[in-house]
Amino acid sequence: MSESLPTLLARHKRLQSLHDVSNLIHAPVESQEALQLIVREAVRLMNASSGSVSLLNPTSGLLEISASQNLPGPAAKMKLRLDEGVTGWVARHGKPVRVGDVTQDPRYVAARPGVRSELAVPLEVDGQTRGVLNVDSSQADAFSAEDQELLEQLAVLAARVILKTWLYEQLRLKAHLFESLASVSRTINSTLSLDEALRAITRETAGLMHARMCSLMILDDSRQWLELRAHEGAGRAYLKKPRRNVEESLLGVVVRRKKPLQIANVQTSSRYQNAEIARQEGLVSLLSVPLLATGRPIGTLNLYTGRPYHFSNEEISILSALAELSATAIEKARLYERIVDVEEQLRQNEKLSALGLLAAEVAHEIRNPLTVMKLLYHSLDLKFSEDDPRAKDTRIIEAKIEHLNTIVEQVLDFARTTEPRLAPVDLNVLVEELSLLVRHKFANQNIRLIRDWPSDLPPILGDAPQLEQAFLNVMLNAADAMAEGGTLTLTARALSDSRPGTPPARVEIEFKDTGKGMSADIQKRAFTAVLSTTKTKGTGLGLAIIGRIIETHRGTVHIKSKPGRGTRIIITLPTA
Repeated sequence: MSESLPTLLARHKRLQSLHDVSNLIHAPVESQEALQLIVREAVRLMNASSGSVSLLNPTSGLLEISASQNLPGPAAKMKLRLDEGVTGWVARHGKPVRVGDVTQDPRYVAARPGVRSELAVPLEVDGQTRGVLNVDSSQADAFSAEDQELLEQLAVLAARVILKTWLYEQLRLKAHLFESLASVSRTINSTLSLDEALRAITRETAGLMHARMCSLMILDDSRQWLELRAHEGAGRAYLKKPRRNVEESLLGVVVRRKKPLQIANVQTSSRYQNAEIARQEGLVSLLSVPLLATGRPIGTLNLYTGRPYHFSNEEISILSALAELSATAIEKARLYERIVDVEEQLRQNEKLSALGLLAAEVAHEIRNPLTVMKLLYHSLDLKFSEDDPRAKDTRIIEAKIEHLNTIVEQVLDFARTTEPRLAPVDLNVLVEELSLLVRHKFANQNIRLIRDWPSDLPPILGDAPQLEQAFLNVMLNAADAMAEGGTLTLTARALSDSRPGTPPARVEIEFKDTGKGMSADIQKRAFTAVLSTTKTKGTGLGLAIIGRIIETHRGTVHIKSKPGRGTRIIITLPTA
């Protein structure tokens, strides 16, 4: 039988309303405003008393009302578990429910007094039920099958709004996280101290993830214990916890498996060993990710919330990215500490070289008068009879002179400068490595290092370790002259012979500092040995070592300096 004209007109009116709602929610309006519009239109089109949209909170697992019409204040704040009430049942089973008399339905939970009938349909987003759209009425059997069909169509529109909102929120969150990651990366990598790097990691991570507390554990040298090295938000109880055994602790699982681990509630988990401390500190949910350096675990980065929370895959990825940055920063900070140690070892080597030169000079100074004494003694031709006590004395004197001469020769052999093993040396590589060695010292003294020379310098002929020692001495001497900071500029150029078309025969390297400079008298004695130096600090042999090394390389070294106007040290070396 064909439908009557009033029925067709009513259906047309509903379809027109549905079309109008669709156009409105696709306009540039806020998601909350769009959901509120859908609820209002649902209540109006079905002559309902009230209506609401409830969405599933992924963290708590509860249904929370996001938009409502004609609900009293307490009802609008109601939260339902899955399967609780008609709304909870629809959310659990993903099926619509139309109840003609709620007093006869055991599932019903009253949101407001006077309700007799209810209609609820699921909101499906990407094939999963994410919420419920429902209306109710003060009259029994207030909703028809057509009402249910219309509400399902409105639910489809609401689901689109929700999907669009979530996609937008995800994009916004990702943009924020990427900005934060970049900021964290800059903060972490701007520090050279390991302890400062670790504190920056926990501080920035806690702020980025809005955590109650963040801690960073590092494996000790034995790789058997995890020790707390940095934290943000930890209280006294947490700080007093003993170190964790990798084989027995929960965080040790993260290290052994090299995978993230999350615990819903550390206060009640049997796997967490310090539940009482967690209660004292107000720690609830835990996410722990491994710190991996070239695939090898070196510790864990741990995040605690102050309420029950389920970390999403995206949040786990973000914390893992932070952990990766952290591991890189830790390895970099450790490398700098090793560089400082190497620099100190080089300083010790300089002292040993200085002692060698000192010994050589002392031996030379002793050998000259000793040679004279030996010649004069033999020229005296002292001969006594065997029964004369002086005969024994002359033999002892002769033996001791020979003994002294042997000692002097041994000292000279030991202190004799090793002849350089000459081979082509790339100055760019040599200075790049030296820049790494002095970078920590220069940063602490606020010294700027500038290298201004062509990249196509010809290789020089030299012994790389000896030249590195000479150049390092120049740079460290410059640093000593700029105790309050300054600039050290390195320049170089290739020098050709006078004949046109010939390849460069020498390379000139200049070290120019902005330090206190040298007087003319000091410059004259700069490359002399320690016995004639007036230097009050250090060995006094730094420049003497430089001079000796450059001399054995068939090069030259000059100083140009004025007190208060800095120093220029110019070294010329033959090319390969």
